[in-house]
Amino acid sequence: MISTKNIPTMPRDSYQNLPAAYTFVDPQTRGAVADESPRVVFIEVTNHCNLLCETCPRTFTSYEEPQTLSWENFLKIVEQFPKMERAVLHGIGEPLINKDLPRMIAHLKQRGVIVLFNTNATLLTEDWGRKLIESGLDEMRCSIDGAKTETYAKIRGAPLLHKIVGNLTKFTELQHKMGKEFPKASIWMTGMRENIEELPDLVRLANRMGIKEVYVQRMVYYLDNVNPPGLMDVGHALFDDFDELADRCIAEAELIAKENGITLRSSGATDPRHSLTASMLRDNQPWRDCRRPWTTAYVTANGNCLPCCISPFATNDYASLKMGNLFEQNFTEIWNDERYQAWRKGLLSDHPATPCKGCGVHWSL
Repeated sequence: MISTKNIPTMPRDSYQNLPAAYTFVDPQTRGAVADESPRVVFIEVTNHCNLLCETCPRTFTSYEEPQTLSWENFLKIVEQFPKMERAVLHGIGEPLINKDLPRMIAHLKQRGVIVLFNTNATLLTEDWGRKLIESGLDEMRCSIDGAKTETYAKIRGAPLLHKIVGNLTKFTELQHKMGKEFPKASIWMTGMRENIEELPDLVRLANRMGIKEVYVQRMVYYLDNVNPPGLMDVGHALFDDFDELADRCIAEAELIAKENGITLRSSGATDPRHSLTASMLRDNQPWRDCRRPWTTAYVTANGNCLPCCISPFATNDYASLKMGNLFEQNFTEIWNDERYQAWRKGLLSDHPATPCKGCGVHWSL
């Protein structure tokens, strides 16, 4: 491993390299009211999952009624976002459980929308792969929290790393046979004490699977639960005490990535080192950098509108996250009602809501 003492960090504003769909709002003029409708929409196509991850609240509680989004309700959602430029088709659940997913993607692509989702890739058969390629999907993010079978099983709840590696290898081979560049496949690792030493090997593994993008992001965990379940507590997180070991692991992974033509980045369009050391910004209220409540909508499979995709992982007070229900009232009424306005005011203050209080302090923006 090599020293990283003299490697510079990224500028603070992690939004600088994000797509225009996230950055059309001027951060200096934001207020309680959002002047324009969202251009980024998270749509939870199912809240069912085939894994029991130790870092996911879904493993330990049911926030909402179990639901897989129907085609009819999908249309009800998307028609309410005329300015949508980017659609993220996941929430708390595994998107490949929804058999209408390729049809949903194709519908959005006909509107000129960029479409992506996260998957655990355990269900990614050749038939699924072909349908996703033919649908026009732009990006498929695959969650792999370890390069060793036992590490993956400890975090994700099942010893299925070998199956995922096989599925993704076959997927990239299928793309090559079909002569298709999209969807861009990428690997996403939630960096924790349990797995950060495996980041270099994960980059090597990605290369063997034919995947050229790897991302590492910080774990989001409950701030308001004195006895958080599973691995959802600060004892497993890296962010509060990013140390020399993690620094060396990232440096080694960066070197391997460079040698193999792999892009190694972090969430928020930044690099892993900057992402994992951002706790130095805690006195500067880093949550103020967030633009999600002005640019982004999140709709669950039951139609509930939440302030962002991180919030369900950051608090067990789920009721406080509900801004309204899109199946019960028009989204234009929800977007600037008193609940959304209060959330935005809090984000711009010294006392944001609990999930926002952790952003940039305990986990990524």
